[in-house]
Amino acid sequence: MSENVVSLHKNPEPTVDPAPVTTLTVVPDPAPAKPVPLWVRSGYAIRTAATHDATRTTARTVARHGLYVAGGARIVAKRAWDGRTAARYERYMRTAEAAGNFEAAAEWEERGQRFREARHRRRMDLLHSPLDAAKGAAVTTGMGIGGLVLIGVAMAIATKDATEVVTPLMAVIKFINLMVTIVQVVWGPAVSLAPFLALLALWAVGSKQQAAPAWALPDRVRNGEGEPITPSIVVKALRDLGVPALRNAIKEMGDAGASMLSPIVIAGCGVEVDVTLPSGVSTIEVQGRRRKLAENLSRHEHEVFITIPQAARTVRLWVADSGALDEPIGPSPLVTDETLTADYAKGKAPWGQDLRGDAAALSLYQRHLLITGLSNQGKTVALRSLALWLSLDKSVQFLMGDLKGVGDWAMFDGLAQVLIQGPTDEHVVQVTEMVEGAVEEMNRRIQAPPGTVFPPLIVLVDEAQVAFMCPAKDEDKRPYGGAKANSRYFMAVRKIHNQGRAVNVLMWQGTQDPTNENLSKLVREGAHTRASLALGTESQARMALGDKAVDGGAAPNLLRPGLDRGTLVVATDGITIPAGQSSITVRTHYVNDDDATAITDRAKALRDGVTTLTLIERGEERDPLADIAAVIGDAPRLRTQDVIKRLSALNADAYGDWSPGDLTRVLDGTGAEPYKSDGRMVVGRDQITRALAHRDETDSASGA
Repeated sequence: MSENVVSLHKNPEPTVDPAPVTTLTVVPDPAPAKPVPLWVRSGYAIRTAATHDATRTTARTVARHGLYVAGGARIVAKRAWDGRTAARYERYMRTAEAAGNFEAAAEWEERGQRFREARHRRRMDLLHSPLDAAKGAAVTTGMGIGGLVLIGVAMAIATKDATEVVTPLMAVIKFINLMVTIVQVVWGPAVSLAPFLALLALWAVGSKQQAAPAWALPDRVRNGEGEPITPSIVVKALRDLGVPALRNAIKEMGDAGASMLSPIVIAGCGVEVDVTLPSGVSTIEVQGRRRKLAENLSRHEHEVFITIPQAARTVRLWVADSGALDEPIGPSPLVTDETLTADYAKGKAPWGQDLRGDAAALSLYQRHLLITGLSNQGKTVALRSLALWLSLDKSVQFLMGDLKGVGDWAMFDGLAQVLIQGPTDEHVVQVTEMVEGAVEEMNRRIQAPPGTVFPPLIVLVDEAQVAFMCPAKDEDKRPYGGAKANSRYFMAVRKIHNQGRAVNVLMWQGTQDPTNENLSKLVREGAHTRASLALGTESQARMALGDKAVDGGAAPNLLRPGLDRGTLVVATDGITIPAGQSSITVRTHYVNDDDATAITDRAKALRDGVTTLTLIERGEERDPLADIAAVIGDAPRLRTQDVIKRLSALNADAYGDWSPGDLTRVLDGTGAEPYKSDGRMVVGRDQITRALAHRDETDSASGA
């Protein structure tokens, strides 16, 4: 048995078979590993140190700052060369030729020729300047010495001391000696520091211009995060846009395309620049590549907006700071300022902020309104914000139909004259009759004497697509929905669009996902103010805003559903739009339900009291006296014209054609006849209440 095997045997009993042998094998230890040579370990250590992030960062930092000096020297040399030669004019001339602007090319050629002539004159003057300088120095020195001697003579006469004659001259000599001494002391350090100061100046120029290769720049700059927008970055982004004519023109330009750009200016949370495209490049070619342009600028697509100003062959780029558009814009002034009031005719509603960060205020005076967009993008809140502001003008009256019916407009109960909420066909029927009642009011106003001033009447329908798509028909088989000549809702809206503006009867509509089926072309184009949230396609954007706005750069279809909630593209003359643009992008303030309720409470306090009708009764016998009491509500008195108007809204069939004479006829003999108050005919609440009570007592006695 080998030495590494140990056998254990048990002594067997004489009559018993021997027990099995148990064998324990001991495995020898492996041979010890050979030590790694020192040179190998050193190589590992060197490679680890060389590839470590800290080492790479340090090396890149050292290289970057060294290259800043080289880049700065190159920039300074180029500037000096441009200043001493006509290279700049040659470059601008080639740029103008490449852009097809031959008039500018001829002008730059003329400027270059004038520069050469002026330079030639300066060089010729240098030939005569040494002699002229010597003559001038001699004359100046002689006059200076003569002047000092005259001063010394005057001093000698005054002091009667002949030695004073040379005193001024000696003082000047001592001053010159002092200056020479100072120069001798300072010259040595100045000569020693001059190279370092020159290198520092070159480094500053190179650092400001980021004059180093991309691999040496900081990670933040190389990755494009927060990268500032500079002319070179814009030109490079345009060059790499994939438009051959644009790329070739930039290559031929002597200034590498810089002349295409206007000065880059700060505009809110971003910058703005106009780009004059070279000949042969259409603005639509740039607009159609918005995403690629944004990526070339190290931005997301929603952070770059392209519009078309008035100048020919020009696009205006607005580039947001990275992530700036994802930040909230703050609360509405309606919420923060409890003293805020409204003025329908002269004021503007504080709606939000434009992309520049400036306040975006919308005038609502005699403008029909249409707001559209995909579902759950903030359409109702944007529309409600305008109504909330306008409610703070106590002269404004509202007729409201909410065909969603989830309570978004419930706070207007007690403020609007009519408030219908619900999504069913029956609610559409009632909303249609409400709009038709507004048409009757509009016709009454039109027939009033010239010069009559009428209070604003806002007819607001939210989720209007429900009305347009309603299949219900009336007893005469006329459809409530649709867009045909016999469609009741469509025709009522069209009538208000045609004539309502002149008598302050305005139509406001909010609708989802516009198509020709749920939003007729005639209704779309009848709105003076058209605004759109995020949409799905460009064709929908054209339906929402019109061809002119979309061709001018409006692109609600490029907004991000969900992420850009509350962001509107607006086309109207009621808001300040930059010159040359056909639309503006507005980030609207968010006003929640609680804040909206607080605002309407303030609006209700401005009024005497409004009885809101939530159901329009039809086809039944009416009690005029009871209806008059209902429409007066809590107001102590109400003008007869307002009583008639509210009765018409309550039931157009029964009261739609009432005149003041009809009202007087009904109230005659009841003790509640109209009377004058402040020069106007009114109906008193207390008198109507007493008349009703007296009538009930009389009826009870008769029944007894």
